Amino acid sequence: MPRLRLLPLATYPFAHAITVRTTDLNYGGHLGNDRLLTLVHEARVAFLAAHGWSERDCAGVALIMADAAIVYQGEAFAGDLLRIEMAAGEPARTGFRLFARVTRPADGAEIALVETGMVCFDYAARRPLPLPGAALAICVARGGD
Repeated sequence: MPRLRLLPLATYPFAHAITVRTTDLNYGGHLGNDRLLTLVHEARVAFLAAHGWSERDCAGVALIMADAAIVYQGEAFAGDLLRIEMAAGEPARTGFRLFARVTRPADGAEIALVETGMVCFDYAARRPLPLPGAALAICVARGGD
């Protein structure tokens, strides 16, 4: 079976540290796949906050996640401090992609690459909205990959 391939970006302008909790482990004793996406969600909230935004107000619009892709590269365990680096790119008419690289700084282990598609969304009208200029600017600032 062919595997999904994600490639790391050359640079990630934002980083967030988070510790793996016991409740993040699965029956295999390592970070669960569902919990990894939760940790990346925490990093996304911190990334947006660093720009003065939130998921409900990203440069004047709310965000909704349209898709997620994860390529697991290694295991993480309870107590591991993870570094989740993030970058925005691939701007489109109504959204953009967020790219994340998850590593364990203690030994340099690569844990995962994650991409999420974020759509600007009007929750009252239940429809997509145009990408605001300020959000476009953070995508273009790093090359708009």
